[in-house]
Amino acid sequence: MSSKIDRALYGPSWTEVIFGALLSVVLGVVLAAACLVIRPVAAVKEMPKEPVAGAVYYLEGSKDSNKGRSWTAKQQQLVSGLSVTVTEEELNTAVAVLNAPASRKPGVKEEPAAEAKPSVFVPGPPNFRIRDGQMQIGVPVAVAAFDLGLNIIVQARGGFEKKGDCFVFSPDTLLIGSCAVDKIPGVTGLVLQKLVGAQAVPEAIATAWGKLANVTIDGAQLKLDAP
Repeated sequence: MSSKIDRALYGPSWTEVIFGALLSVVLGVVLAAACLVIRPVAAVKEMPKEPVAGAVYYLEGSKDSNKGRSWTAKQQQLVSGLSVTVTEEELNTAVAVLNAPASRKPGVKEEPAAEAKPSVFVPGPPNFRIRDGQMQIGVPVAVAAFDLGLNIIVQARGGFEKKGDCFVFSPDTLLIGSCAVDKIPGVTGLVLQKLVGAQAVPEAIATAWGKLANVTIDGAQLKLDAP
């Protein structure tokens, strides 16, 4: 009873004031981040000469299948233990092949696929772009929550580093929509695991990757050095 009287006479305590202020700041940051995430990203083929202040641009890597058809031969070389140098066209061709619907064999009855659990975030195939010694991985993500029909582009740029016995992509920048999240501890690894790590990779390629002696980016090419 006395606490109610004290509140009426003297107002809220310093603890309540500080907590209320912190809560307001956190809510403000969350709302600001949400607005940046859903802000449209400008997909362009080349950077404008005069970029709009505050705008975020997305440059998709080339999907030229004519330039990328050499991937099949380089895949065989990589699996055989040879060093290879690949381009963004070859990487994007590999992604297209991996995500192509499986051809149905005549006379073979297919088992019905297990019903997948609905997901709030539905990532599309990754896209690779290699320029100026950096790799960009872009992933379109459909947000299926509340029937909003939102589509967000996640883009990461950086190079490779060795962690343990394997080389991993280590981005310097990570954007979810127009929101930069690479400075938030733990977010980069989680996002890459959910979006890029979910991509199916043939076991032979995964095994060959694990044996590489070095992975570097030279200009517009990815160099995979065999041991």
